[in-house]
Amino acid sequence: MSTLLTVENLSKIYTLGGGLFGPGRELVALNDINLTVEAGETLAIVGESGCGKTTLGRCIIKAQPVSSGKVFYHPEEGQRMELSALDKRAIKPWRRDIRMIFQDPMSSLNPNMRVFDIVAEPLRVHRIAKGRELEDKVIDTLAKVGIPADAVGRYPHAFSGGQRQRIGIARALVLDPKLVIADEAVSALDVSIQAQVLNLLEDLKVDFGLTYIFISHDLGVVNYIADRVVVMYLGHVVENAPTEALFERPRHPYSEMLLEALPIADPTRRKGRSTELKGEIPYLGNRPQGCPFHTRCKYAQDICRAEKPALRPVNGSAQLAACHFAETLELKGAYGDVDAQMAAKGLAHVE
Repeated sequence: MSTLLTVENLSKIYTLGGGLFGPGRELVALNDINLTVEAGETLAIVGESGCGKTTLGRCIIKAQPVSSGKVFYHPEEGQRMELSALDKRAIKPWRRDIRMIFQDPMSSLNPNMRVFDIVAEPLRVHRIAKGRELEDKVIDTLAKVGIPADAVGRYPHAFSGGQRQRIGIARALVLDPKLVIADEAVSALDVSIQAQVLNLLEDLKVDFGLTYIFISHDLGVVNYIADRVVVMYLGHVVENAPTEALFERPRHPYSEMLLEALPIADPTRRKGRSTELKGEIPYLGNRPQGCPFHTRCKYAQDICRAEKPALRPVNGSAQLAACHFAETLELKGAYGDVDAQMAAKGLAHVE
């Protein structure tokens, strides 16, 4: 596979307050993020709320400006375009190639526009099609996501949550993009509808030749759809690993904590096991010194409180972890528990 997107040393800092009475307080949402996205893969970004995963997605498409670092898009083999350096006018053509699916389909769809116009709007904005060509393109794209042609004159409120998300997906795909960033695209849906939308996304990936960045807090969903997982905590990447390797044996204690919170189907085996994550996330404006996770880590030692670990390959493998003891810790994966494994993969079996 060839590289489609590269993120280099990306940071995003917000300044709160300030003005006449002194400087504001800096809130570091993203801290020196490095990652690559290969063409044709599904890269998942996971972590608790507030870890920076949505901010990262928005910085990639430049919905928010970066504070430092660079985002490179590789449209063709050997080409490299620095998206983070482009202004609003210059980046517009590249937004045809990189599209976003949002979490809440009701709030992301204009309630005053008919479905046809919602999906046609990107074509009109980019002046790609008009007249009969535009009509055919809209109806064909909606058909591919399961919305019939006789529904194009209805408004979003007339559809179910799953149907509205399908309309949002059609809006993202109508420009034939190469990369789609799905930000919690199924979290607002019930489990059975989640499975349908996930299966749809998998089918569309093949049909359109897509690459996904899939942002989620749900590791069960991630295990079903992702080829590789980036785990974020307090704006840092703490682990980057192939999905199967992460679930079999995580290399960072935070990844282990997330996997331990996976639900177990058998109630007789839930005793003594909590699905709640332990500890509280520190305030972003007052980050701990050393390893950002040490205040919640049961394996923390003195070096963890004093020195921030680098993200590095573990024992020469494809797993990268930012933990001083990644090579020696025996961390539990989801596959050690049959019920947890089934819970993680269960969505694949719901039709």
